[in-house]
Amino acid sequence: MRLDPVLARIDSDLPEALERLMALLRIPSISTDPAFKPDCARAADWLVADLQSLGFDAAARPTPGHPMVVAHGGEGGPHLLFYGHYDVQPVDPLNLWDRDPFDPELQDTPKGKVIRARGASDDKGQLMTFLEALRAWKSVHGSLPCRLTIFLEGEEESGSPSLIPFLQENKAELQADLAMICDTGLFQDTAPAIVTMLRGLLGEEITIHAANKDLHSGMFGGLAQNPLRVLSRILANMHDESGRITIPGFYDGVTELPEAIRAQWQALAFDHAKFLGDVGLALPAGEIDRTPLEMIWSRPTAEINGLWGGYTGDGFKTVLPAQAHAKVSFRLVGDQAPQAIRAAFRDWVRAQLPGDCTAEFADHGASPAGMMQITHPAFEAARAAMADEWGRAAAYVGCGGSIPIAGYFKTHLGMDAMLLGFGRDDDQIHSPNEKYDLECFHKGIRSWARLLDRLA
Repeated sequence: MRLDPVLARIDSDLPEALERLMALLRIPSISTDPAFKPDCARAADWLVADLQSLGFDAAARPTPGHPMVVAHGGEGGPHLLFYGHYDVQPVDPLNLWDRDPFDPELQDTPKGKVIRARGASDDKGQLMTFLEALRAWKSVHGSLPCRLTIFLEGEEESGSPSLIPFLQENKAELQADLAMICDTGLFQDTAPAIVTMLRGLLGEEITIHAANKDLHSGMFGGLAQNPLRVLSRILANMHDESGRITIPGFYDGVTELPEAIRAQWQALAFDHAKFLGDVGLALPAGEIDRTPLEMIWSRPTAEINGLWGGYTGDGFKTVLPAQAHAKVSFRLVGDQAPQAIRAAFRDWVRAQLPGDCTAEFADHGASPAGMMQITHPAFEAARAAMADEWGRAAAYVGCGGSIPIAGYFKTHLGMDAMLLGFGRDDDQIHSPNEKYDLECFHKGIRSWARLLDRLA
């Protein structure tokens, strides 16, 4: 079998693979801070050199922000595109780290060995699982398993401002049969998972204006409109007693969960009591006729993320504020249209305004939901490959968060994406003391080798 020697090479070369990951982790490629722009370029160049060593035609492509790494190699079989990102989150607050976040270390913990560093899990460790699988394949067989395009972004953690223009300008070059994204995790830390549903995201900021200045509550209270009271009432009306969202047309495009997927989710035996208990809660909120997994994976949401106005400092000030503010986010599913929901929300707010009040809005981005076509044969191949490595077939799961790149591949390049990753819930991504389990790094490499063997 051509796979067995590849897996053996992965096992024997794990120390060297770990050293390569450590070298990449030492580069502080923080994309959101201009002070680290040279380091982002250095990380891109490091990856280009590594890909060239594997026989890829690779280059760091300039953008108005940080470089995109694009590489092409291999021939025959399906044409697969692999996506990851080499940029990382800022490390603040630094005093909460137990060590220098860019001085990676392999540590022993009660749960096993972990790689401790910023970017260990999100996303340098994840993307290197794929490159290490290719390295082992090339070492054993002298060639790559099939035609491959590698696409590594340097702005994912700072909103990807250069991504869509780059996709549009390089559409023909980047199109492939299937995109593979390694930026997700295992289900409940043990079961391999393939994300087939991604919620979209819409952000709105509202300002309600009333009087032309803050007012004394003794002189004007009860007579003048209080924009904080107006805004609180409007936002309280956003859900009915059953947890449904009351904005007209909000559920247009929301589809019901297929029964086969519902059965898979039920078989996962999700422990929602522990999920909530870990954050000090006990009772599910939201739509009362939906299961917990449905609510966080396949149902849309409307959430108040911030609400403020008037005096909020120390002490007390009896004031009627001239303005009240709120930030509201919507997680979207199915075929919900972000711009249509934005317009419906604004109309709904304006319709509830009393006299003497006006509303001002600012948008904070919009991206549609992503739905993967699991009828593509690669998805069942992936489930089987994960079963071979992890001892159980991968579950088709949803993702409560938003990973816009999967939707962009569909809308701008016309291709489906498979999201398959090996992170764990306690990896502390975006937080101090981020880590990636050595087991996940090792088995992630082996998992990609098994999948490439089946697909190629």
